[in-house]
Amino acid sequence: MTTKLMTEFDDDAALSGRVLLVTGASQGIGRAAALRFAALGATVVLLGRSRRALAAAYDEIVLAGGPEPAAISLDLLTAGEAELDGLARQIASECGRLDGILHCASYLYALSPLTEQTIDEWMNQYRINTVAPFALTRACLPLLRAAEDAAVLFVGETHGLHPGPFWGGFGASKAALAYLAQVAANEWDVYPGLRVNLLVPGPVNSPLRMRTHPGEDRSERGEVAALLPHLVYWMGPGGRGRSGETIELDLRRKGE
Repeated sequence: MTTKLMTEFDDDAALSGRVLLVTGASQGIGRAAALRFAALGATVVLLGRSRRALAAAYDEIVLAGGPEPAAISLDLLTAGEAELDGLARQIASECGRLDGILHCASYLYALSPLTEQTIDEWMNQYRINTVAPFALTRACLPLLRAAEDAAVLFVGETHGLHPGPFWGGFGASKAALAYLAQVAANEWDVYPGLRVNLLVPGPVNSPLRMRTHPGEDRSERGEVAALLPHLVYWMGPGGRGRSGETIELDLRRKGE
C-alpha cells in the first residue's frame, strides 16, 4: 500500500516520555531526526559508527536542553547477533524501554554498471541496508512489544521502488528493505501496539544525494527540514494505528 501523506502536521506532537532509537545518527537525515526528536521531548538513542560525530550530536542535544540521550558506537557492517542482542540489553538497562526505531543507516558503494559491481559491494550494501535493519529490529522486538505504542520506520530510497540503471546492488538492497517492511508489518500485526512502515523521502539535500548527484542544483532537492515533520508524525502518536504503509514523498519546491 502506497500512501501520500497529508500536507498538514502537528509538529508539536508529544514525543515526551518516548525512547526512540535512531540509526545513522551521526550525519544526514539520521542526525537531523535525532535532534528534532530530542527537541520534542524524546529520549534518543544515537547509533552510528563515528564516536566523535555521536559525541557532537549528544552535546548538541544536551546544550539545547533536551533529555539526556544515549550514544552507542556500533558498526552495522560487522555487528552480529551477539552485538545486537547486547545493544537491546543496553537500551533496556539504560533507558528502561523502547518506543520506536528509525532506520536511517544506509550504505552506497558507488553508482556503476552491473558489469563493474563486485560480490563484496553487493554483500556490504545488503548487510547494512537490509540485513542490519532486520536483525536490529528483531533483537529489539521484546522491548517494542512491551511498549503501548511502538513505531518502526524504515527509511527507503526511490530506486528501491523504481529501478534504474547503475543503481545495481544499492537499489536491490533498498527494494529488499521495502519487502522486509511489508513482511514485518504483516507478521507483527498480531501485536496491536506495534506498527511498521516504510518512508521514501525522494530527492533531499543529504550527504548520499550529494554523492550520487554531485552536479545537481540544490533547488532540485528537498530540504531535510521539510522531511522532519513526516518523521515526527510516523514515529509519534500521530501515526498510531497505521501500519504496512509505504510513504513516498517529493519534497522539492515546485515552480521555484
